[in-house]
Amino acid sequence: MDQATLIDILHHRFTDHPDRHPAVKWDDIVSRLSPEMLRSLDWMEQTGGEPDIVAMPNGQWVFVDCAAESPSGRRSLCYDEAALEKRKKNKPAGSVVAEAVAHGVALLTEDLYRHLQTIQPFDVKTSSWIETPEAIRTQGGALFCDRRYDHVFVYHNGADSYYANRGFRTYLMLGTI
Repeated sequence: MDQATLIDILHHRFTDHPDRHPAVKWDDIVSRLSPEMLRSLDWMEQTGGEPDIVAMPNGQWVFVDCAAESPSGRRSLCYDEAALEKRKKNKPAGSVVAEAVAHGVALLTEDLYRHLQTIQPFDVKTSSWIETPEAIRTQGGALFCDRRYDHVFVYHNGADSYYANRGFRTYLMLGTI
């Protein structure tokens, strides 16, 4: 979509959810958006992520996928390219790590996922792959999270697995405001 339309969508979402970014002015956000960031945000929006700015406990501000459920345009993917290569039958269309890298965004970490859940409930019907520590990944596993019973759960699965209700959330660092 064109940049003006995207900025308008982001501005409306920013205005509709002030609890995600207390004491921040829209002008401070929009003035920091580079063309590269806008391309990444456009991809986040087009794949169902509904990106919005979120305050982090460390004072950083990030655009993060705030869709209620794992973004619909980013599901049924295995974790990374190694997992995709390992899969001999019924290969998914791709991997979450490759998609994130290709679009200039990062997978949520466990800490960021847990922080996002303090803002409002997410993934009550779906789940989302998260950044997986190398010690787990080298053994063939990968991590994902969801929210059930008003509690955030972190699970493991084979990195080559994929499901119609598991996608991935991303973020884009904006910096300190």
